[in-house]
Amino acid sequence: MSENMKVTNLSDLERVQAEGLTTLFPEKDVKFTIGEASCGISTGAGKVHAALVEERERTESPIVLAATGCLGFCQREPLMDIMAPGQGRVVLRQMTPEVAVRLLNNPDDDKLKRRWVMGRIEDEHNLIQDIIHKYDESAQSDIVANLPSINDVPFFKIQFKIAMRNCGLIDPVDIRHYIAMGGYRPLLQAVTGMEPEAVIDEMLVSGLRGRGGGGFPAGRKWASCRKSRGELKYVICNADEGDPGAYMDRSILEGDPHSVIEGMIIGAYAIGAREGYIYCRNEYPVAVRTLNHALAQAREYGLLGQNILGTGFDFDMIVTRGGGAFVCGESTALMASLEGKIGEPRGKHIHTVEKGLWYRPSNLNNVETWANVPVIVARGGEWYASIGTAGSKGTKVFSLVGKVNNTGLVEVAMGTTLRQIVFDAGGGVTAGKEFKAVQTGGPSGGCIPASLLDLPIDYEQLKATGSIMGSGGMIVMDEKDCMVDVAKYFLDFTRDESCGKCTPCREGTLRLMEMLEAITEGRGQEGDIDKLIKMSG
Repeated sequence: MSENMKVTNLSDLERVQAEGLTTLFPEKDVKFTIGEASCGISTGAGKVHAALVEERERTESPIVLAATGCLGFCQREPLMDIMAPGQGRVVLRQMTPEVAVRLLNNPDDDKLKRRWVMGRIEDEHNLIQDIIHKYDESAQSDIVANLPSINDVPFFKIQFKIAMRNCGLIDPVDIRHYIAMGGYRPLLQAVTGMEPEAVIDEMLVSGLRGRGGGGFPAGRKWASCRKSRGELKYVICNADEGDPGAYMDRSILEGDPHSVIEGMIIGAYAIGAREGYIYCRNEYPVAVRTLNHALAQAREYGLLGQNILGTGFDFDMIVTRGGGAFVCGESTALMASLEGKIGEPRGKHIHTVEKGLWYRPSNLNNVETWANVPVIVARGGEWYASIGTAGSKGTKVFSLVGKVNNTGLVEVAMGTTLRQIVFDAGGGVTAGKEFKAVQTGGPSGGCIPASLLDLPIDYEQLKATGSIMGSGGMIVMDEKDCMVDVAKYFLDFTRDESCGKCTPCREGTLRLMEMLEAITEGRGQEGDIDKLIKMSG
């Protein structure tokens, strides 16, 4: 890209947005889009794409082929959708190379679409600008018109997508698609029309709490970091997603990396940072590759690096890969790892907003938190605060896994009940078994029994049950699952992953594991249960 093509103002953004819209929503060409996040790739999406490329070359078909991230319904991967003039957008499930090729040669085959359909999408919501893009359905056949709406599919019916607003729609390696959906307008709004303190005020009003597990108010953290003394400050993204069964952050990075990048740039402007890091676990190669490509595009368009948007504001960031140690999900251990040291936590009496990375003021939030930031700036803190519960605002992405019929990612408003998530979106327990419990919060969380299925999910309610929100993993268990085995599994995990610096973790998990092993091997003694409860308290 030449220098004069860089984005410096609203007119430039509108120009790029127009370019993006022409390829995101082609008016004349038929477009096939394949979900190629990790979940899609693992179930054969790459073979589907390769078969389509080969057939298109053989037949010299004018059909457009594109890739996208995860729509969320991982149970039905590989997903493929067809956008055809006059027929809207039809999402097809469990696609195979053979069926995809048949559809490429006859994209109007309504009977084939009906056989593999998951749902029809009538419109797309540009959440940033609050604009609805409606698909032209004027020439639809009766069969296509009668396909079920995606909004009536139980898995999607209860969802409200903010963090995952673009996942499954845009091409994550084409910055123009992100801008087509309003991307980088909030950044322009912040750096040209708001003082840093005003950005922080919107974050405070929004009530956004850290989605990495702790639930600390993001606005308060930003305000503290801005007030901290130091010429050099850092913003950091925690993408070291280590909870068993959790993969929300990975899917956002693979499907909409610019939402995180834009959020971090806005955060850097607000607190006065000039450097940033995305700490991503090495087990996420697709996310790392997608992120690095997105960062290069953002620099190319003048949205990252020197003199961002022509305002004189300088900020850049890099991706750093972690080795996969669970403890590096903790902020101070993560920062130690970034410094090239062993990933070990340090005492909490030293706040990272004052002395964090290299003992300089540092603001760390996780992937999902950063992805919410552009929407909050665009729509306002009050709008965001109108969603959710009194103490837990906005939405939360959960990875629904285990003994549940519909596994995948579910983004719902805070306050949605467990029953709605497991039985409405999740379709209930597999094989007709009885629901026993759902484990939330990762190894530090707990198991919520059937008697609490109507519990509204937010930070306070989960804490009251003895569990936590954590990063958002939900593992469903049925009547056949043994809770002792579940406890042993997570204790074994925490014992192996402990850094060993504090006695309760180093010694406590070992003693608890010894007692559980004795009980399950018939060597239990009277009073062991009381000891387990006392030690766990």
